[in-house]
Parts: sequence; C-alpha cells; structure tokens
Amino acid sequence: MLNYGHYCVRNAVSAKDLEAAQRLRSLAFLGHADGRDRDDFDARCTHYLIEEMTSGRLVCVFRMLPLNEGRDIADCYAAQFYELSALEAYPGRMVEMGRFCIHPDVHDPDVLRAAWAAMTRFVDENKVDLLFGCASFVGTDTRDYLDSFAMLRDRHLAPKCWLPKVKAPSVFQFASKLARRPNLKDAQRHMPPMLRSYLMMGGWVSDHAVVDKKMNTLHVFTGVEIRSIPPARKRLLRALAG
Repeated sequence: MLNYGHYCVRNAVSAKDLEAAQRLRSLAFLGHADGRDRDDFDARCTHYLIEEMTSGRLVCVFRMLPLNEGRDIADCYAAQFYELSALEAYPGRMVEMGRFCIHPDVHDPDVLRAAWAAMTRFVDENKVDLLFGCASFVGTDTRDYLDSFAMLRDRHLAPKCWLPKVKAPSVFQFASKLARRPNLKDAQRHMPPMLRSYLMMGGWVSDHAVVDKKMNTLHVFTGVEIRSIPPARKRLLRALAG
C-alpha cells in the first residue's frame, strides 16, 4: 500500500476488487457505467487501484504484466496491435503497463503522480529494465493531433533496433506520411498526460498510431528504458514512491 496526497494506492486482492477495476475501465473507455471491460490478460496481471482516502471512491486503475525476457514479448497485450519481433532481442526484464484510466469526473493531477509513484516502486522492486504500453489519444480523428504526431516523429521515435512494425489493419503512419512542422505549444496541449509523462522520462514511440475504433482511441506503442531516464527525473519519481 502507498499513500500520496489524498489518495491510497493498493493492489487488487479479491474478485470484488478486480470487478471494480473492470467497471471503472468500462466507464472510462466505453462510457458504460454498468459494464465491465475485461480480457484474458487480467488473470496474468497485477492490478492497482487508486482510491480517495476519505471516501473510498475508486478514481484510477491500471495493471502491470511482467515479462522475464524479450522472447516473451508476443504474450503481451500490445502484441495484438504491433509487430514486436524486434524486441525479442531486448536483453532485460520488461513490464507492460496497461488499461490505465482515471475516472472521467476526476481531474486532480495528484492521481497521476500517485500512479507513477506505484509504478516506480514496482519497477524498482522487480528490477525492470523496460516499461512499455499503449499510450492513447481520445477519439480516432487524426486531425485533432497532427502537431502532437509531428513532434513525436521529430523527437521521440523508438531506436531502429526496437522499432515496432505495422500489424493492425488500420493505422496512421505519421512518421512517413505526415509532412508538417509541429507547433510545439499545440503539440504539448493535445498530448495525453500519460504519454507526456513517458516522454519526460526519455520515452520513445512507434512510428505509427493504431486506429482502435472499438475503444475510440488512437494509440502509439510507448517504451521507457529505465537506464535512460534522466537522473533528476529518477530522483523525483523515487521521492514520490517514498
């Protein structure tokens, strides 16, 4: 258990906890307050719940899927959408952070800080070398995010040795198809907060975005190599984690 500000972060320990996480995911991703967003990966993951300490209200959830080595990469959630064979040669331990969502009515930045505190503790305790996942933009209209994609193309593409290839049937190949110089102010304004956090830690992304109509998102594969996080950022994250 970890406390940050007005929030408590804990692992799901029961079927009731997992159901609560799935219901929040359904609300955040699908707009269905009474539904459950669930898949076969849930049984293999460590699930985190962030709750208000005073009310007990669930405000944020995410899950972590550890992979011992690169050759296990095909067993992750992101491999459904990206061809990740390049990462089979990755030499260290990996963890996939997925299904991250915050309650639509909650806008306190401390929720994201609490999440990063818990993720930092998990990474340190499990000696993780690569944290990765799918970072999502709301909606599937690429026109809303052209400056953001142009900035990703110019500054944050994955190293060629790890670069994911196209697998999903519908993608936006922004690195090769987008002819635009980014307006950096607009790029940052439209960048999802989770992806912005990844990039501040030296994170990199795929050269294309997957158009996921089921989830009504555009998402990019995103990786952070722990050894490449700037020292000042590492100190800040570990201070959050206590």
